Amino acid sequence: MTESLRGRVAVVTGVSRRRGIGFAVATRLAAMGADVFITHYAAHDDAQPWGSDDVGEVVAELARNSPGRIADLSADLAQPSAVSAVIESAVESFGHVDILICNQARSGEDGGLLDLDAGQLDGHWQVDARATLLLTQHFARQHDGRDGGRVVWMTSGQQLGPMPGEVAYAAAKAALVGVLPTVADELVSRNILLNAINPGPVNTGYLDPSTADRGDEDLARVRAAFPQGRYGEPDDPARLIAWLVSDEGRWVVGQVINSEGGFRRGG
Repeated sequence: MTESLRGRVAVVTGVSRRRGIGFAVATRLAAMGADVFITHYAAHDDAQPWGSDDVGEVVAELARNSPGRIADLSADLAQPSAVSAVIESAVESFGHVDILICNQARSGEDGGLLDLDAGQLDGHWQVDARATLLLTQHFARQHDGRDGGRVVWMTSGQQLGPMPGEVAYAAAKAALVGVLPTVADELVSRNILLNAINPGPVNTGYLDPSTADRGDEDLARVRAAFPQGRYGEPDDPARLIAWLVSDEGRWVVGQVINSEGGFRRGG
């Protein structure tokens, strides 16, 4: 892999587990020569069935495989003050920012429409949508207009079909898709290109039989919905994101790219 991002600084949120998409993205960008600033929030993972990872080991593994520099910050992105601290800390660490990958997401605390309460809706809005918008705002204010400005948002295919039991999550992600053209148009004049990725179902641990909230037959049906016979893997969206933030992706602006391996909804 060529070091095509040498001299650029990438901020990647939600890098707390080595099985996660964020870790795969950070690994690829680091291997491409970028200095990488990551955020993590282990308290969130501690409450999930798949559990948390050792954050120190996560950072150390990134550093071992990186020709550039790695820095990190623990940040609860439900808090607006934490959002501003992320970009400020990245600039303090590396002098400037070029790339922002908003990979953070809230898991759990969701339900169908008839089961939701205001706290669940607010919780997903704060982390999944509000934090992404505010991170992008702070990034744009700090970006100095140099070539290579890139922002990537993460969505979840909620515009392609139903997501039963995930109304709060789907609503927050849908807000990002809805506002994407407007924000992309505002940013492109500042030499920042914004796009969004829908990675489809990616097994970051939640589709393991030991942690999934569904039976073996249900898991088998999900796997069978992929024509290639496997779930998505974290490096699948990471490869696309790495291309988008490189110079090769310089003519793609304001798009939602569905990278799902042909996932067949309703199959």
